[in-house]
Amino acid sequence: MDHPPSLVRRCLAEFIGTALFVLVGPGTVAFNGMITADTGRPTTLADIGVIGLAFAIIIAAMVYTFGRISGAHINPAVTVGLASVKRFPWREVPAYVTAQLAGGVAGALGIIVVLGTNGAVIGNLGATVLAPTTGYVQGIAIEAIETFILMIVIMAMAVDSRAPKGFAGLVIGLTVGGIIMMTAGPTGSSFNPARTFGPYVVDSLFGGHISWLEFPVYVIGPLIGATLAAFTYEAMTRPSTSSLPLKPGDKEEVGG
Repeated sequence: MDHPPSLVRRCLAEFIGTALFVLVGPGTVAFNGMITADTGRPTTLADIGVIGLAFAIIIAAMVYTFGRISGAHINPAVTVGLASVKRFPWREVPAYVTAQLAGGVAGALGIIVVLGTNGAVIGNLGATVLAPTTGYVQGIAIEAIETFILMIVIMAMAVDSRAPKGFAGLVIGLTVGGIIMMTAGPTGSSFNPARTFGPYVVDSLFGGHISWLEFPVYVIGPLIGATLAAFTYEAMTRPSTSSLPLKPGDKEEVGG
C-alpha cells in the first residue's frame, strides 16, 4: 500500500510551487511594469489579459505538478480555509503556511535574478498595492470576494470527490486568470497572502515601492473569503437529513 508523502516532502512541494507561482505570475506583472515605464504608455486591458493568462497557466501547471503530493494549496488562505472545515489538519497549517511564505520570498528573489534590480525599482516585483481610489475596508472586501470565488471553485473541483477527474488544474487556473482580469485595478488581485508577502519582503531589500500598512488587507480579506467559501460549499453539499435512509424505529413525516 502506498504511503502519503511526509509532511517535509509536502512542505517542499508547497515551497517550490509557491516560488514558481510568484516567479511567473508577479514576475509577468513586474516585466509589464518595466515595459510600460520604458514606452511611457499606461497599462491597458490587453496587458491585464496577458497577466491574467500568465497566472492561469502557472496555477494550472502547479496544480497538475504538485496536487498529488501536497494538494497544491500554494496559498495560506486556501490552507486555512480547508482546515476550517476539517478538510486539512490544523496541526499542519503552520508548516504549510511557513513553506508558502518562504516560497513567496524565493519566487520574488527569482524575479530579481531574471529582471535585475529594475524588476524591483521599476517593476516593483509585481507587488499588489491599493489603487488611490480604493479604501482600506473596500480593499479587504474585494480581496475577500476574489478569494471566495477561488475557494468555492477549489472546493468543487479539487476537494469534492464527485468532481470530474483531471479538470481541477485547468478550471482553477482559468478562474484565477478571470478574477485578475476583472479586479486587478482596485487591489492588484492578490487573494493570496504569500503572493503579496514575497514581493513585499524583497521589494523592501531592493528599492521597491510598497507600504507594509496595506499588507493586512491581503491577509484579512483572503482569510475571510476562503473560510466563508469553504463553509458555504460544505453547507450546500452536505446531505440533508431528509435524504438519509430511515433507521429502525424512525417515523417518516409527510408534509413537514
